[in-house]
Amino acid sequence: MTFVLMGASLHVVRQMLFSLAASSRTDRYPLKCMPMALPIKVCVVCSEEFELRPGKPGFANRCPACSEPESAEPTAPRPMDAVERRAAKEANEARRKAIRDLLYRKES
Repeated sequence: MTFVLMGASLHVVRQMLFSLAASSRTDRYPLKCMPMALPIKVCVVCSEEFELRPGKPGFANRCPACSEPESAEPTAPRPMDAVERRAAKEANEARRKAIRDLLYRKES
């Protein structure tokens, strides 16, 4: 838009330009307050349509009912015998020694 204002003061021109800029800012983003539509997907397991929501657990191509994890029984760790405990203890000591040597070795 080009305006030719003869005899208008600079203050009036600035006010007109500011009001034009303010009105064009609101027209530039008319969908600003509308929520974003969620994509509709089809589940690969049961062929049911569902909305893919952000933060949905599981796979993106499975509905919430099909992507629920199966209730696996937690397996208790089996008790270690003396030989396994000794091997784990020696491995931990060797690991600690290697880290200590790397961290505190003297630079030569």
